[in-house]
Amino acid sequence: MADASAGGGCAPQDYPTIDPTSFDVVLCGTGLPESVLAAACAAAGKTVLHVDPNPFYGSLFSSLPLPSLPSFLSPSPSDDPVPSPSADTSAAASDAAIDLRRRNLYSEVETSGAVPEPSRRFTVDLVGPRLLYCADEAVDLLLRSGGSHHVEFKSVEGGTLLYWDGDLYPVPDSRQAIFKDTTLQLKEKNLLFRFFKLVQAHIAASAAAGEGEASGKLSDEDLDLPFIEFLKKQNLSPKMRAVVLYAIAMADYDQDGVDSCERLLTTREGVKTIALYSSSIGRFANAEGAFIYPMYGHGELPQAFCRCAAVLRMPATALLVDEEKKRYVGLRLASGQDILCQQLILDPSYEIPSLDMPCNAPVLNLPRKVARGICIISSSVKQDSSNVLVVFPPKSLEEEQVTAVQVLQLSSNLAVCPPGMFMAYLSTPCTDAFTGKKCINKAIDVLFSAKDSNDLEDHLEKNSEENKESVKPTLFWSCLYVQEIIQGTSGTALLCPIPDENLDYRSILESTKKLFTDICPNEEFLPRNSAPKYASDDDSDSAEALYST
Repeated sequence: MADASAGGGCAPQDYPTIDPTSFDVVLCGTGLPESVLAAACAAAGKTVLHVDPNPFYGSLFSSLPLPSLPSFLSPSPSDDPVPSPSADTSAAASDAAIDLRRRNLYSEVETSGAVPEPSRRFTVDLVGPRLLYCADEAVDLLLRSGGSHHVEFKSVEGGTLLYWDGDLYPVPDSRQAIFKDTTLQLKEKNLLFRFFKLVQAHIAASAAAGEGEASGKLSDEDLDLPFIEFLKKQNLSPKMRAVVLYAIAMADYDQDGVDSCERLLTTREGVKTIALYSSSIGRFANAEGAFIYPMYGHGELPQAFCRCAAVLRMPATALLVDEEKKRYVGLRLASGQDILCQQLILDPSYEIPSLDMPCNAPVLNLPRKVARGICIISSSVKQDSSNVLVVFPPKSLEEEQVTAVQVLQLSSNLAVCPPGMFMAYLSTPCTDAFTGKKCINKAIDVLFSAKDSNDLEDHLEKNSEENKESVKPTLFWSCLYVQEIIQGTSGTALLCPIPDENLDYRSILESTKKLFTDICPNEEFLPRNSAPKYASDDDSDSAEALYST
């Protein structure tokens, strides 16, 4: 768990001298992409220097004690490293230094309510809500890198709930769940079961025949269709289409507006996610459902990958530029030492000025945004369930709603809050802060009730058997904010991907793998034999070692 309130490390005169002073790859920041890249580059035989100005792992992907959240979302100017005027003679005479600056990616921060004491027992994720599929590539990377020895997971055993026509419904994601669902008519059950059977036949045929023709595979014409059009061809009702699109295929944008949809899902993409969802169910013998969540929060993931190589706790103060070749060639550290490299990689909170324009030139492309919310609540939104995912499809909260709202409820069994309390994370993509926060607030109003003036002290007593049937959990505290989603950059200085609006890490890992290919074009990305050897462990290749019962 991170502690953003801790100091920035040693005094400048106490920083160690780095030897050698030149590396193949230098990375600044310990977010998940930077940490994975550091492990992958080291496994590929590159010389790697990994530095981080923070006393904790994770950067923008970290898990923080709740009291540290405000200073992270709204940092003061004094939190930036002070440029070092002195420098050693490692850099060439033609190299110039450009002061390294950080951008604030968070805005519109709004808190309400009171945090139950002790507040440090609450751990908050900056990337929430976020999950891993049991069959996720991120899980495989943890196994291949040896990071699986440093992180444990628990399942989201409460499954997924869909908000539809003013009520929450369990998502029927398997044959057993479909026929147990008392809210579905028999015709709906048969059509949904037939659809899943059709998709499973395609998945099985594709696995057996690769990309060639095979009996049972969907046609290319169907695979290239908008997924919603394919679902309509299967005669699925609007509710069942919402189940497949937003609670299983995890579409973020309104798929009904085919012409105006920001991100239209094809059948090929939808079937691929259904295949991942289906293969995740049952991968761990003791896990319930398709999703797992890391104990102590998502900040444990970059920390696990950082175990593959040492991290130097030292701020970087400047970028080194070869003015003749117009390329970045290294970093100046807070110690004043210049470090040279073939490839420089920074976390996305840093600004990388273009060498073809002034440092203060405006950025013309507007970044995407995601509105996020963090809540502390009194009880579970689903009786007798600890960890639950809730999905609000587009138009379910209001007619103008064009994006899905995803809500993840977590309990104390993940060591993120005290017993008897629950954390809830909400997010939705947005084009502006007002629209995004409006959707988040509407979802909060649907799920939770406002706290009475004097009920916090009596919460544990009231949270007894006779009160388990209460209509809504009580909301004690909430924090809403908007995060920019900027694009990673390539060139002589790479900017890693930022936490995005997605529920999982697939897009982030895909971007990270592309960066690795730019650096090591002929190398395998974290091959299986790259994992460190642990003498006391005989099942380092076993996925079961990740799952905590």
